[in-house]
Amino acid sequence: MELHDRIARRQRADDADPEYDAISPLGHPSEPVGRGAVIEQLLDILSPIFEADRPADSYIWGPKGAGKSAIVRALFAECSRQHGERSTQMYTSTRAAPTTELRFLYVDSRRAQSTFALLHTVVAALSAETVPKQGVGSAAMRDRLATQLTQRDRQVVVAVDHVGDPETLDCETVFEQFAPFRSSVSCLAIGREKPGATAISDRSTIKRVHVEPYTQHTLIEVLTSRVTDAQLRAATTTELLTEVATWANGDAHDALAALFGAAVTAGADTDTRIDDEALATGMAAVPQPCVALGRVMSLPTSRQRIVGRLIGLPEAARSSVKAAAEAISSDGLDLSRATIERVLYELAEAGIIRRVKAEQPSETGRPPSRLEPRFPTLVFEQLTETV
Repeated sequence: MELHDRIARRQRADDADPEYDAISPLGHPSEPVGRGAVIEQLLDILSPIFEADRPADSYIWGPKGAGKSAIVRALFAECSRQHGERSTQMYTSTRAAPTTELRFLYVDSRRAQSTFALLHTVVAALSAETVPKQGVGSAAMRDRLATQLTQRDRQVVVAVDHVGDPETLDCETVFEQFAPFRSSVSCLAIGREKPGATAISDRSTIKRVHVEPYTQHTLIEVLTSRVTDAQLRAATTTELLTEVATWANGDAHDALAALFGAAVTAGADTDTRIDDEALATGMAAVPQPCVALGRVMSLPTSRQRIVGRLIGLPEAARSSVKAAAEAISSDGLDLSRATIERVLYELAEAGIIRRVKAEQPSETGRPPSRLEPRFPTLVFEQLTETV
């Protein structure tokens, strides 16, 4: 950020209300902090498209909270602003080729969990008309994609985020969907698994970019930038941000979730600081290890409501799956107890909640399983107040 922008931002903060969205772990700044080297690696991979040539497919990998999504989203937004939907004349030694349109598309695979949904999302982004979801299959979507690419002579780079999550497509399947369009489409997959642990381990044509966890120093810079954007700089101290960064151990998702929870607990604004008690509450609401909040927010609304009711229950009502389902079903939710119980088991299987076996056996002789959320509860509650 330029110096005059930093000063202007502080001046705007004097009388502004806090903007908690800026410290949400779901937020992505337009200029990621401390990731210049990774951005340069990605630009090296993408640079052929600015000459209307196809970049290599690539796989970006690293742990949760390393900023992978923020980097790619910011880079694609800027590429789209400067080059996207802008025609590029492509020349050869003998003639000028037809005008080529460049497009940069970002797809969150948590919201496109099947091959059909992935292809439909891409086709819909390229099409000026509504693309049907009913009565068509993946083959029809591939035909539509081929038409969209050839009619406008497009070069497209598709970033597919969160591949390899429990609910999403693996990276090999993602690359396979765009293989028939190799001359026009490049795919950039983003996930956590090491390349050697995936089916693309022996595919040398796929470029790899590793995103390391944040260092403590860089994570403090990330938090400082975010609280300033949120007009909450006066509510924090360097010591507090250092404590959060140290606790989060390089994970920006968990650090921001804890900071968000602390700010909400304290009612932080330009006049109210986040104290030690509020910070402790914010940290306690981020279980370790922590499931990414984006996974929970991508659940169907009915499941989000079940999760919301669950975390609002007293501990005694969460003493078993059956007890929790009974309590939730009596809380005005238009779902049967059996359906809620099934969903709770499925959420536990997916790792979004955890079943913790009690030490004492139940009347049936088996120890009941207390339910505990594995995601940032304070942030979830704040973001889903109207769900």
